[in-house]
Amino acid sequence: MASDIERQSDPTRFGTEAFYASIGRAFVAMCAFVPVLFLIEFFDKLSGNRLDQEGGIRPHHIDGLDGIVFAPFLHASFDHVLANSIPLILLGTFVLADGGARFWITTAFIAIVAGVGVWFLGDANTVVVGASAVIFGYLGVILMRGVVGRRLWYIAVGLLVALLYGWQLFGVLPGDPDVSWQGHLCGFLAGLVAAVLFRRRRPRPVEHVDPLSLGSDLS
Repeated sequence: MASDIERQSDPTRFGTEAFYASIGRAFVAMCAFVPVLFLIEFFDKLSGNRLDQEGGIRPHHIDGLDGIVFAPFLHASFDHVLANSIPLILLGTFVLADGGARFWITTAFIAIVAGVGVWFLGDANTVVVGASAVIFGYLGVILMRGVVGRRLWYIAVGLLVALLYGWQLFGVLPGDPDVSWQGHLCGFLAGLVAAVLFRRRRPRPVEHVDPLSLGSDLS
């Protein structure tokens, strides 16, 4: 059985001081990252949207494969960045709070899977940019972590954000030609898988063995 001190020092245990400290640090980090996206969009506008054209994903085009790396940092407009900012901060905070290394490998996995999905399934006459595929991936991570780790607060956070931005959830289905539903769907599925692949392994409890009882069995 874990002691009270061990419980309070566990950043994954809801309600502990370590948990709130981890959430706070992650929130500050995500808030600091969003201005970078606005800065990139600023330079994109100065270049006449050249960054989008050269760094976005161009489905079915070999020269558009590098967009898998760059597209999550690029956006079609400042409104596009703004629309992604709040859900990115909220969902990214809870994904990051579970560990920096796990956050980066999870993010990379989501971006690559979603990007490859867009490249194979997207319209060849489009250029796809935006962090929304990663955002949907984070939503998948949070929901699946709640199921796999039996952490109800994870599920509650995922459902709350889903309700707040419920109109965006329809982005996983074909509809608006200006919305990459392929990226959203592949990102969400990648998030579900990432939550299982990169989940936190908790050590198994060590059973206490009474040497006196062993001696009695051998006698």
